[in-house]
Amino acid sequence: MDQAYDPQRVEADWYARWEQAGVFRPEVNPDGEPFCIVIPPPNVTGSLHMGHALDQSIQDLIIRRKRMQGYAALWLPGTDHAGIATQIVVERELAKEGLTRTELGRERFIEQVWMWKAQSGGAITQQIRRMGFSTDWSRERFTMDPGLSDAVKKTFVDLYHEDLIYRGKRIINWCPRDHTAISDVEVEHEDETGELVHIRYPFAAGTGGIEVATTRAETMLGDTAVAVHPDDLRYRHLVGTMVRLPLVGREIPIVADDAVDPAFGTGAVKVTPAHDPTDFEIGQRHGLDAIVMLDEAGVVNAAGGRFAGLDRFDARRAVKEALESEGALVAVEVHEHSVGHCQRCHTVIEPYLSEQWFVRVAPLVGPAIEAVKRGDIRFVPERWEKTYFHWMENLRDWTISRQIWWGHRIPAWYCDACGEITVAVTTPTECSCGSTALRQDEDVLDTWFSSGLFPFSTLGWPDDTPDLRRFYPNAALVTGYDIISFWVARMIKFGLHLTGEKPFTDVVIHGLVRADDGRKMSKSLGNAIDPLDLVREHGADALRLSLIQAAANNQDVPFQVEWVDAARRFGNKLWNAVRFALGHLGEQSVPADGGYPDAPGPEAAWVLSRLHDVAGEIDAALDEYRFADAYATLYSFAWSEVFDWYLELAKSQLREGDAATRSTLGAVIRDLLKLFHPVTPYITEELWSHLVGDGFIAVAPWPRPPRHEPPPSFEAFREVVSGVRRFRAEHGLSPRQPLAVTMLDPDGVMEPWWLPQLKALAGFEPVAGPGTPQGAFSRVVSGSLQAVISLEGLVDVSAERARLDREITELETLRAKATAKLDNPQFVEKAPPEIITKERDRVTDLSATLEKLTAQRSELG
Repeated sequence: MDQAYDPQRVEADWYARWEQAGVFRPEVNPDGEPFCIVIPPPNVTGSLHMGHALDQSIQDLIIRRKRMQGYAALWLPGTDHAGIATQIVVERELAKEGLTRTELGRERFIEQVWMWKAQSGGAITQQIRRMGFSTDWSRERFTMDPGLSDAVKKTFVDLYHEDLIYRGKRIINWCPRDHTAISDVEVEHEDETGELVHIRYPFAAGTGGIEVATTRAETMLGDTAVAVHPDDLRYRHLVGTMVRLPLVGREIPIVADDAVDPAFGTGAVKVTPAHDPTDFEIGQRHGLDAIVMLDEAGVVNAAGGRFAGLDRFDARRAVKEALESEGALVAVEVHEHSVGHCQRCHTVIEPYLSEQWFVRVAPLVGPAIEAVKRGDIRFVPERWEKTYFHWMENLRDWTISRQIWWGHRIPAWYCDACGEITVAVTTPTECSCGSTALRQDEDVLDTWFSSGLFPFSTLGWPDDTPDLRRFYPNAALVTGYDIISFWVARMIKFGLHLTGEKPFTDVVIHGLVRADDGRKMSKSLGNAIDPLDLVREHGADALRLSLIQAAANNQDVPFQVEWVDAARRFGNKLWNAVRFALGHLGEQSVPADGGYPDAPGPEAAWVLSRLHDVAGEIDAALDEYRFADAYATLYSFAWSEVFDWYLELAKSQLREGDAATRSTLGAVIRDLLKLFHPVTPYITEELWSHLVGDGFIAVAPWPRPPRHEPPPSFEAFREVVSGVRRFRAEHGLSPRQPLAVTMLDPDGVMEPWWLPQLKALAGFEPVAGPGTPQGAFSRVVSGSLQAVISLEGLVDVSAERARLDREITELETLRAKATAKLDNPQFVEKAPPEIITKERDRVTDLSATLEKLTAQRSELG
C-alpha cells in the first residue's frame, strides 16, 4: 500500500473493474428486492456541471447503499435528445462550413445530427463515469432510441384518440429567435422597468373618445375591440358603441368583460386577440376577429400597414411617434411589470396566435393531485407539495409542438385531397378517402414529452418486459426543485394515465448549487465552477463528500472550493488510519463481514458501542433522506472518536498482541469504509482491497454491528484526559513533562483500565489521595471525580498570578468596550446585521475566556 494518498492514482482504474465485473447491474443481487431510480437525463449536448454533481452524488449514495443492503438496485442512465439545444449546436457546426440546415434539407440535416451525437454526444456519460457514479450502462437509454420513440408515438396516438391531444389555434409562447413555440414552464419571467402608454381612441360617431392603457403600444395595430368591466360605472353607457382605431382607421366595438381589471390604467383596455392570452379569451367570448400583425421573426407584417417590415421594438417607438403626431398619445408612464423570456436564449417571448398541438391537461391533473394528497407519492421535504399543487391547479393546456427538425416528429398526416388528419403509430399509405397524397406534420414534440415517459419507457413500456414488471413503479426520483413543473409533474400525469400506476413513490427534492455569495452559477457572471477541474485537483471522492456534507436541509448550496480541500484532507486521514491498521493486522486479514470480538475489553467495548449507535443514526437519517445529517454524524465519529481516540487507546494493547483489540480495530475500520463507500467509492474500494481483499466493497454487506455496553466510566475518562491535555497546552508544557496528579474519587468512578491509558494518553501516573493536596494546584473536574495537578516546579506561581491578572484586566476592558457598543442604540440601528452578530459573538467568546482565566487565577490563591 502506498505511503501517501494520491486521488488520481486511486481513481484511475476502479471504475473499469466495477463495470467489467457487473457490479452496477441489479443482477448482482438476483434474489434482492427491486429498487430502481432513473437518472434525470442530462442533455446530450451538455457537460457535467455542479448541479449534476450534487444530484448524481445523492442518487449514487442511495443506490450504492441499497446495493450493499442486498437490494436488486438499478440506477438507470440515459441522455435527452434536447431538441432545440442540439439543433442549435449542429447548426453552428454547419455554419463553420458555410452551410445551413435549409440548404441541406430535413433528412440530411437529421443525418448530420446523428453523426454529431456519435462523435461528440457521449462526453457527459464519460464524465459521469469519472465521478464514479454507479449507473447500469448495459441499460443506458437515449430519448430518441427506437424503443423510446415507439413509446412516444403510442402515447401521442392514444392520447389523440382519447381527445387528450388536439390541434388548435390558440395563443402560445413564441420565441422569435428560435422560431418555435415553447411551453409555459420554458418561459422565465423577470421584473423590468417598462412603460404604460395611454392612447385616446376616438368615438366613431360624435366627439370625444375613450382612453386605454397598454404596455405594448405596437400591438394596437391588431386591435379588434376595447374592453371595460361590466360593473365599471364610468364606461357602462359606452358598451356597444364603436371607436376608431388610431393610425389604422378600423372601427372596433367597446365590449364589457369580467376579465378587465378596473384598477389597471384607465380601466379600459385594448383587445388584441392574436397577441395576448387574456385578449384571446375575450375575443372568443365576444366573437372578435384575431388579426396577427407580427410574423414569426417578430417583424410587423402587412396587417400593420405603413409599419410593415419594422422589428417589434422598432415598431413600438414608431407607433408612439405616429400617435403623438396624430394627437392620440395621451401620456407615457414608467411602469414596472413582469416580462417573459425564452429560458434558452433569453429572447423576449411573444404571445402569438398559432395553430399548434396541445395536451388537454384537465383530465390528467386530478388523478395526479390526488395521488400526492393520498400519500401514494410523497415529496421529501413535504413543503414542496405546495409548489406542485400550485402548479397543477393553475395549468393551461400544454403546447407540445415545436417548429424544429430534431426530435420526435409528430405522427400526424394531412390528406391533400380531403383535408383529413390521420394520426397513427405507423406511416399510413392512404387516407380513408382513398387518396395517397399524404403529408406528415413538419413539427416535432416538446423534449419534455418524451422525458415525461422516462420512468417506464426506459424499462420497455409499452411492451410487457421483465424489467418493467420488476422495476416499475420506481422507488424514488431525485431532482432539484427547479424542474418540479418541467418534469416531475409530467411524469406523474403520464405515469398514472398510461400505466395505471404511480411512476415512483418518493420524490426527493434537493437545492441548487450556487456561488459562495448565493448567486446563481453562470458562465456570463464568471462564477461557474467546472466540477471536473475540482476532480482533477482533489479527486472525485473529495468533491462528492463535500457536496453531500453541504446539502443540508435540502437548501441551496453556496459552494466553496475550500470544502473540497477539507474533504481531500479527510481522505488522507482515512488512508493513514488504514495504514496504521495494516501495520498491526497485515494485508487482507480482515473478514468482509462480522469479525467482532465476543469479549471485548473496555476500550473496544466503547468504540464498538459507538459504532453500533452511529450506524443506527446513519441508517435512520438516510432512510429519511437526510444525507448531510448522516455524513456529518459519520465524519465526526470517524475523525473525533475513531481516529483521535480509539487508535490511540489501541496502541498499547496492540503492542501486547491483544486479540480482541486486533479484531475490534479491523472490524471498526472495515465498517467505516463500508459506511463511507456510497459517498467516497474510490478510496474505500482501494483501502478495502488492502484491508479485506475479498471481492468488492461495492457489493459487500452493509454493516450491522452488534450492540455492546460501553464501560460506565468512559466519558469521565475522556474528560480527564482532555482536561490534562488542555492544561499542558495552556501552560506550554510538553506531553513528556512529568506531572504530579492526585485523583480524588469519592464515588469510585475510576476503573483499573484507566491507569495504563492515563499514562499513554495524558502522560501521568495518578496518585489516589484522600483530600486536596497542599500548595498551588490546578484541577480537572468530571462530576465527583477530580484530577488535582500540582503546580510546584512547573510554573512560577507568583509570575503566573501576575500574568493572569494582566490578561484578565485586558480582556475585561475589551469586553466592556464591546458591550458598550452593543448597548448603544445608534450602533444597533445603523450597523449591518453581520457586524452586530460579529460583535455579539466577540462578547460571548471574551466572557468564556474570562471565566476560564478567572477559575485558573482562583486556584493560585
